[in-house]
Amino acid sequence: MRSNNTLWRWLALIFVLSFGALSYLGWQIYLTAPPIPQAVVSASGQTLYTGEQIGRGQQVWLAAGGQQQGSVWGHGAYVAPDWSADWLHREALALQALRAKSIALDAKNLSPSERGAVQGIVQDEMRRNTYDAATGKVTVSDVRAQAIRQTADHYAGLFGTDPALAKLREQYAMTDGEVVQASDREALTAFFFWSAWAAATDRPGETGLSYTSNWPYEPLVGNTMTTSAAMWSMASVILLLAAIAAMLWLHGAGKHEEDAVVPKADPLIGAAATPSMKATRKYFFVVIGLLLLQIGMGAITAHYAVEGKSFFGFPLAEFLPYVVSRTAHTQVGIFWIATAWLATGLYIAPLLGGKEPKYQKLGVDFLFYALLLIVVGSTACGWLGSLQKQGTDFSFWIGNQGLEYTSMGRVWQYLLFIGLLLWALLLGRALWPALKTPSESRGLIAMVFLSATCIGGFYASSLAWGQHTHYSMVEYWRWWLVHLWVEGFFEVFATAVIALLFVKLGLVRAGSANRAIIAETIVFLFGGILGTLHHLYWTGTPTSVIAVGAVFSALEVVPLTLIGLEALQNWKKSQGVAWLDAYKWPVLCFVAVGFWNTVGAGLLGFAINPPASLYYVQGLNMTAAHGHAALFGVYGMLGIGLMLFCLRGLYARNLHADGLLKPAYWGLNIGLAMMVFLSLLPAGMYQAWASITQGLWYARSAEIVHSHVMETLVWLRVPGDIVFSIGALYLAIYALRLLVPGKARAVAVPAAEVAAAAR
Repeated sequence: MRSNNTLWRWLALIFVLSFGALSYLGWQIYLTAPPIPQAVVSASGQTLYTGEQIGRGQQVWLAAGGQQQGSVWGHGAYVAPDWSADWLHREALALQALRAKSIALDAKNLSPSERGAVQGIVQDEMRRNTYDAATGKVTVSDVRAQAIRQTADHYAGLFGTDPALAKLREQYAMTDGEVVQASDREALTAFFFWSAWAAATDRPGETGLSYTSNWPYEPLVGNTMTTSAAMWSMASVILLLAAIAAMLWLHGAGKHEEDAVVPKADPLIGAAATPSMKATRKYFFVVIGLLLLQIGMGAITAHYAVEGKSFFGFPLAEFLPYVVSRTAHTQVGIFWIATAWLATGLYIAPLLGGKEPKYQKLGVDFLFYALLLIVVGSTACGWLGSLQKQGTDFSFWIGNQGLEYTSMGRVWQYLLFIGLLLWALLLGRALWPALKTPSESRGLIAMVFLSATCIGGFYASSLAWGQHTHYSMVEYWRWWLVHLWVEGFFEVFATAVIALLFVKLGLVRAGSANRAIIAETIVFLFGGILGTLHHLYWTGTPTSVIAVGAVFSALEVVPLTLIGLEALQNWKKSQGVAWLDAYKWPVLCFVAVGFWNTVGAGLLGFAINPPASLYYVQGLNMTAAHGHAALFGVYGMLGIGLMLFCLRGLYARNLHADGLLKPAYWGLNIGLAMMVFLSLLPAGMYQAWASITQGLWYARSAEIVHSHVMETLVWLRVPGDIVFSIGALYLAIYALRLLVPGKARAVAVPAAEVAAAAR
């Protein structure tokens, strides 16, 4: 007990200190973010852009698809360019041509010395910070003003209907007239200019260090990786190796507790499902439906990388443009995974609490239909808003906010926040009897409840930004949601739930599991909370973010090195016990989680997390490879494993067609591996080569994205997609067999068990 209390104190201390540091750095980001000038003026006094236009342009870009249609500062989709990198390169080329012309040189036929002289002039002009805090103005030369206008004309035509850019729009998977109003297109160019200006302009009092720490790599303007990025990358590698060695040493040298004695019979045979537990059945069928929808949207989205507006010749983009299909693919993935975890919590709460609270079933039913309304409503409104180009206010409030993984309109976010608080309340009232009763499992149950409370409460971070919030701060708060909410508290919740399930099955001692979960949570949150900052290296943040993010994102990987071993140990514990065959596939799903945690989150994650790596690969398919392996491999397989465990207790065991789960399991895992290692990872490595040799603009250009190599790699994704889809279909058929069982399997199941599961 004393040991447990000490661990809880350490957890509380790590929690408070880490969030204190993260909040302090957020304040520093707010203070040092790239300024939005009141006006951008030429030396002759002509106003090019106003601050209002820059702010309006941010809203216009987000409403037109935002991070689902290209990216800014590296965050977003991969088919269209990174607009900040693309603008920076185009403006630099235009300014080079104009400067060469001004000294009677032909920009296309410069000698090496002449090219170096002109490039030096351009670098000096584009890096010089002319922002005057007193007047709020940025002043540019008349020649640069001309280059800015030329660059702006390109984007105004691209987001409009210029027929000369029709092919480029198709290559970028854009529809004609993405932005309807001419004034909005002008505002959009103001935002793109500002994002590129911040990427090349030196910070006040600094030389050779832009607001985005010289990201993206662009030799034309002198953007190269900073010394601090290189040094902290080396430090992160050394720290990672040292921390892994220390953890393995402690794991090997520590006192190992005796394994639990596995019961001779299933301890859950007599556990009758309560009305609220049975009410969770419908959640799991929605999970499978959303999984199939996500797969369909993913196939369409991937195909748009080859045919920007068509699906095998059919003009699908007229009804389902790339922006909508990609939004659905990313958002629905979060929906079905979260739904599986929420339903698992509602299922096990009465099981752990020992009694059914009054009106619990009513609450579970109400929450289901509320969540269904949010999923359908937000998806439909986002689709209609994008298709009909309803404008910025509609997009922000009820349509598609244009932010990756958190795209639903603000009204739906408010409703989801209320729904999550209701879920935490339902969970807490069902767990309360167990929380107030002293037992060895009480610490685990408390961890489930505390993490559920954090899941509900920390979703409030999605409400922290508004329509006029500075883009650096939008990214700061967005990653609170995407990283801390999804990768943080949900993972703690799921880990505690799995531990409780193993305790209930008698595979793990309650006391051992209790101490292990608190210790694992300490290690995970110690790296994970401040590890959030590795997403923010280049989003207009101070260099301290690079230092802290590099160190703590390396520590995130450390606990993942042992998760695979832990999963294998759990699998070995389940061998040789006949009654555990009923839980074979849920346990194997947890083993898969351990594998993908090590490979997808650990190996592929650390491959891109150090600043020296991310400087070149942010916004490329290296991130997609990590994202697919981690999101589905870890969180998706975890959701499926939890779902299969719950369904095992919700339906009589002779109704389960376990033969269908074998091809489902292997199809999903092998298909995912084929997707990642035959297509996404090679595509990311090819783009990384392009980025390192010439710059990010080139890696994201139509020339590379639609090259023979890249399009071949897109087609190589098809075999993996097919295998993966077959696995998902087997999973769906397995679930449908529970609804329409037909002839029940003749299996040797104790009569008491069948009766208990059927009740």
